[in-house]
Amino acid sequence: MSLFWRKSVEQLRADAAAGTLRRALGPMQLTMLGVGAIIGAGIFVLTGQAAAQHAGPAIVLSFVAAGVACGFAGLCYAEFASMIPVAGSAYTYAYATMGELIAWIIGWDLILEYSLGAATVAVGWSGYVVSFLRDMGVNLPVEWTNARGLEVLENGVAMGTGVFNIPAAIIALLVTSLLVLGIKESASANAAIVVVKVAVILLFIAFGAAYINPDNWSPFIPPPTGERGEFGFSGIITGAGVVFFAYIGFDAVSVAAQEARNPQKDMPTGILASLIICTLLYIAVSAVLTGIVPFPQLNVPDPIAVGIDQTGLTWLKPFIKLGAIAGLSSVILVMIMAQPRIFYSMARDGLLPPLFKKIHPKFHTPHVTTMVTGVAVAIAAGLFPIGDLGHMVSIGTLLAFVIVCLGVLVMRYKRPELDRPFRTPGMPVVPLLGAASCFYLMYYLPGVTWIRLGVWLAIGLTIYFLYGMRAAERARASGETLQPAELIDSH
Repeated sequence: MSLFWRKSVEQLRADAAAGTLRRALGPMQLTMLGVGAIIGAGIFVLTGQAAAQHAGPAIVLSFVAAGVACGFAGLCYAEFASMIPVAGSAYTYAYATMGELIAWIIGWDLILEYSLGAATVAVGWSGYVVSFLRDMGVNLPVEWTNARGLEVLENGVAMGTGVFNIPAAIIALLVTSLLVLGIKESASANAAIVVVKVAVILLFIAFGAAYINPDNWSPFIPPPTGERGEFGFSGIITGAGVVFFAYIGFDAVSVAAQEARNPQKDMPTGILASLIICTLLYIAVSAVLTGIVPFPQLNVPDPIAVGIDQTGLTWLKPFIKLGAIAGLSSVILVMIMAQPRIFYSMARDGLLPPLFKKIHPKFHTPHVTTMVTGVAVAIAAGLFPIGDLGHMVSIGTLLAFVIVCLGVLVMRYKRPELDRPFRTPGMPVVPLLGAASCFYLMYYLPGVTWIRLGVWLAIGLTIYFLYGMRAAERARASGETLQPAELIDSH
């Protein structure tokens, strides 16, 4: 049956060899892509909110828990990326291991991860831009800098109700334009931004450490309120689920597999190096931030700026905000870069219309899907608040990681003879721990997030059974998935 049809690894490798995407990325650029995606809203926005609402100073432990779960998943991703260096990430891996239906579910789920991820970060970007302009004496109307229906309070006074977040929509469209021009140009811009924002983060850690008040860490784990996810142990785990959104960068690295010069060697390097670097920075920043500012005061869109205010180092504040703006820009870039390549892979397999696999004849980028993604991200960023978007991204990401971890196990037992330039250590313990830990974090996310995920998946399954399943069967029967019609000379 088509539901359980699997694409062979040999066929996936042949597709990659015949593809038209330009191979221009080395290990340093791939690592920078990962750092560019990971260091963003998690450190500049969600750290404060997760501490104030869920974990308190123990947000440090939330980042450790999320980092460990991500480490397990990252090892599984590294094996798949070296074995199947194809654009498509978890979608492609699921197609090779669990069949078409699961692949479709993951492909549909990854829209939550990348498109809504970009929208979430765009909202955070808007918050820092509005704050920076306010410092410069420019006050933008709250109606046009906040999500629809969101009441804006300042010192307890209602300032207005949001209509549409225009700055968030504008940055999404600007990044989309850059991505249409080419992956190499986009990666170079991202690398420059990454250097700037990592430097700013290190400045915050270095200067902020001198202003830590140990009393702000007491109690390190605030007593639970009686509600699940509000402090105590459940608050630490809920905080880990919320900030897990910040760890999707290494996943975005795997999406660029067909644009890596030596994917078998460079993909594991980019995935694991970016994950290690960013986890250490997250732990350091969250420790310093909660040591400077009492955690109840961190439920703001710009917590790092609040931390600088607390130190009195006002000269550093503009640099921190500019670093945050640059950092969030690079995250949006990587997220919007990843989503069209998922669409590209699904269209190559016949699950989406041929329009989704169009490649620009000059720039060699999936320009149609990039523009569609950019417009969708701009609309979502303009209409929805960061909290709702962030929870949906986290649950979508965690679900993808669960399936990737299980997929590594399936391939080890079904195709043990395949060449694996990178092998996940500790089989079968590491993949099982990865799947279990990611599902555990999913469990602690708010119930309404599970309901939204169910509705989203129901919509996706309806599209699959009405269009995708039959279209994929026709594509296989005609040989289109073996010899894509749009192939052109990439040189």
